[in-house]
Amino acid sequence: MDVVIIVVLIVMFAAIITVTSGVKIVQPYEQAIYTRLGKFVRVLNQGLNIVCPLINRVVKMDLRTEVLDVPKQEVITKDNSPVNVDAVIYIKVTDPKNAFFEVTDYRLATVNLAQTTLRSIIGEMELDEILSSREKINVSLRDILDESTDKWGVKIEAVEIREVDPARKVKDSMEEQTSAERRRRAAILEADGLKRAAILEAEGKKKSRILEAEGLRQSMILEAEGKRLATILEGQGEAQKLRIMSVGAAAMDSKALSVLSMQTLQEVGKGESSKIFFPMEVTRLVEGISDYIGTARSVPDREVSDTAGIKEAVGDPDSVLGSIPSQEEIKAETEKMNRIVKEEMEDVDEIISKEPKI
Repeated sequence: MDVVIIVVLIVMFAAIITVTSGVKIVQPYEQAIYTRLGKFVRVLNQGLNIVCPLINRVVKMDLRTEVLDVPKQEVITKDNSPVNVDAVIYIKVTDPKNAFFEVTDYRLATVNLAQTTLRSIIGEMELDEILSSREKINVSLRDILDESTDKWGVKIEAVEIREVDPARKVKDSMEEQTSAERRRRAAILEADGLKRAAILEAEGKKKSRILEAEGLRQSMILEAEGKRLATILEGQGEAQKLRIMSVGAAAMDSKALSVLSMQTLQEVGKGESSKIFFPMEVTRLVEGISDYIGTARSVPDREVSDTAGIKEAVGDPDSVLGSIPSQEEIKAETEKMNRIVKEEMEDVDEIISKEPKI
């Protein structure tokens, strides 16, 4: 009985192993390569799959996106600058059959291919271009790897340069270059500020001189106009005075003139000056006075002139001297000049406003 039980147990155990080896479960994110006796049979999809027990081999392939790290390596750039570069690759198996049969280890092969390709791309570029064109390197590396790994059934989804680390001496040189560039920019900005300040100051002085000259010109115009009006009024007043005197003198005889002459001498004698200049001969003046007081040989009589005689002698006073302007006419003339000055000032302001701003 014991032997029978042992045999039954062995048979049951063998049957369980046989059944188990013939049932394969593939996960939703996997596919499996099914071979029998060294011959490829088919690709097993997700779910429960029944295969020939004991003589089968099933290799599962993960179809999810995988992340592969490209180890850091030292690369010499086109301008002979050593840099340490590493990257990250995102791959995905699209054809499990090729990924299994066309390459021994698609992961290791992809990483090694990425290292050599990255070294080749970096070696054809200068350091400054590498530091400023990472996206360009990523695209070039992805295209080259994707083309090379297509026959392996592997798709390169993305490549990212993780770090570009120049050598220590190169870093020091770059820092010195950056510092010098910043000093240069600071010097340029400072010089530009001084230039702009000088230009603005010169522009302000220019505008100030223009306004000052314009104000001086306007004041001179107003002063000249005022002098002109004052001269006209003064001349007209003198002319009016002469006209009145001429009209009054026309009615006087020689005796009245003698009296006026004596009064003039009296006023001259009241002065403090030690020298007196007479505008006529003293003898003529003395003769006129002597004739008036009766000591002369004869006293000539002079007829009093009438208005007609005055006009006949000197002409019409209004036509000779002209009319005297009234206060309204003088005010109108002054307002006209003010309007002209205001218009000229507006023209100057317009010219200044049209000048280019700095």
